[in-house]
Amino acid sequence: MVYLTRVEHFNAAHKLANPNWSKEKNEEVFGLCSNENWHGHNYELLVTIKGKPDPETGFLFDVKKLSTIIKTVIIDKLDHKNLNIDVPFMQGKMCSTENLVVAIWDQLLPHIPMNVQLHCIKLYETQRIFVTYYGE
Repeated sequence: MVYLTRVEHFNAAHKLANPNWSKEKNEEVFGLCSNENWHGHNYELLVTIKGKPDPETGFLFDVKKLSTIIKTVIIDKLDHKNLNIDVPFMQGKMCSTENLVVAIWDQLLPHIPMNVQLHCIKLYETQRIFVTYYGE
């Protein structure tokens, strides 16, 4: 089995706050991430597919096509957006990195060609914080 990873980048703002909680409780649980005026991240998105290389090309999948799929389905919808307000597939969800990576998987999966499998998505919120999701 061969694993191929494409790295993409986007910038987005969000706020972590439970609307059923007081401002004080949100600050206690989420700290600075509950800032009323939002905050942003420079996200790094790593999408890994797996399969067997094509004997004629030696490629698992054309990385340019993979990049186009990721950009069209994900990056164009997230880049320079407010995740809480501007992204339909995040509506009604807490905009944590954990929920965002699951939502990205759900959006991307139908667009992955049948000859490969989506293996995992890794989403870096900062250089020291990331989430990995395997679709489970």
